[in-house]
Amino acid sequence: MLRALIVDDEPLARSNINYLLARDPALEVVGQCGSAEEALAALPAARPDLVFLDVEMPECDGFELLERLGAAPPFAIVFVTAHHQFALRAFEVGALDYLLKPFDDQRFERVLERVKERLRMPGETRRFIIKNANTLDVVKFADIEWIEASDYYSTLHVAGRAHMLRRSLADLAAELAPHGFHRIHRSAIVNLERVRSLALREDGEYEVVLDAGPRLRMSRRYRKTILDRLTPR
Repeated sequence: MLRALIVDDEPLARSNINYLLARDPALEVVGQCGSAEEALAALPAARPDLVFLDVEMPECDGFELLERLGAAPPFAIVFVTAHHQFALRAFEVGALDYLLKPFDDQRFERVLERVKERLRMPGETRRFIIKNANTLDVVKFADIEWIEASDYYSTLHVAGRAHMLRRSLADLAAELAPHGFHRIHRSAIVNLERVRSLALREDGEYEVVLDAGPRLRMSRRYRKTILDRLTPR
C-alpha cells in the first residue's frame, strides 16, 4: 500500500485527485493540504510515499516548499499545474511526473501507473534532466564523476562536460548518498566508483584522484568517512 498526500490550494482540484486515487486499492490517501504551510506541518506524521504537489500556491509555491525541506525529500513527487512552463524545473528537482491541468481520467491513470511502477523498482536507473542551450540532456547518476558548488547552482562533471543544475550541493549530497556519492569538501561531491586513488600532498592533506584525471582536495573532516567507504568489508 502506497501512501499519498495531496497538496493544492484549490479545493476542487484536491477533491478530484482524491477521488481518482480512492479508486486504486494499492493507494491510501493520508492527507490533503491547502497550502505549503499545511503540508510542512502534515508531512512528519503523514509519511507519504508519493505527493501530488501543486506548483502555484499563495505565499509559498511547490518549488519553495521543497527548498524549505532542506534536503532531497523522502517521497516521490508528481507536480500538478495549469502551466506547462514549469515542466523542466519540475524534472530538475526530481519529479517523477508532471500533470497538466485540466487532465482527464485516462491521463491521470497513465501517470499513476507509471509512478507506481517506478516506486516499486528500487534498483531503477536514476537520472537528472538538464537544459543546455537548445537541448535537454539526460544525465544518469552513474555517469557523474564529481559535482562542485556554483553559488546557487551545482555543476555536474560528466565525461568532460559540465552541466549546471539549479540545486544546492547540500540537496544533491542527501539525494545521491544512497547511490555511492559522498562529500569530500564543503564545495565538492564525488562518485566513489570513479575514485582511482588518494594522493598524499606535501602538507599532509589528501587529494582525491578520479579515473578521468581530476585531482580534488579532500577536507580533513571527511577523510575517515571516505577511507571507510572505500575500504572493502
